[in-house]
Amino acid sequence: MKSAVPCYYHLDVEVSPDRVGQVRRILAAHLRYWNLEFLVESVCHCAESLLDTIAQHSADKNTTVEMWWNGKHLITAVSDNDQDIRPHNAPQGCLARIAALSDNWGCCATGAGGKIIWFSWRARSAERAPLVPAGPVPSLREACRTPRALSLPVPAFAAARDDMEAAITVR
Repeated sequence: MKSAVPCYYHLDVEVSPDRVGQVRRILAAHLRYWNLEFLVESVCHCAESLLDTIAQHSADKNTTVEMWWNGKHLITAVSDNDQDIRPHNAPQGCLARIAALSDNWGCCATGAGGKIIWFSWRARSAERAPLVPAGPVPSLREACRTPRALSLPVPAFAAARDDMEAAITVR
């Protein structure tokens, strides 16, 4: 099986209600470029929920969005520098949607007093076919070999037909 090339994307953005849709389109474009179209809706919905929360409730609107794809997992992280909103004080609908849409999620604090909320998905075999090398195509001589002596089977009805022809000619 061929291994996937690791991919990374980093975006620093000052969040506003107008920019949330733009960031969603940017993330969707990168996922499609990485051939992860089956994750576009889930990833963009989770990132959009977090960015909306930051735009509405945070004093510091500077945010970083990062995505990592290693061939098996896609991890998306949204970080901010706001010390006012803690994950346990964040609107519960946002974190509940992330938990429902992702395979795994979590939160950690930054050194500047902000937080990073991340969520991840596993690549499923039904959604991504493994890359298998194709076998060599046989040459014309190998593909068209014929046996030296070809014996044809005698059909079962041939003997009965000969008997019937003999009976017709005798009469």
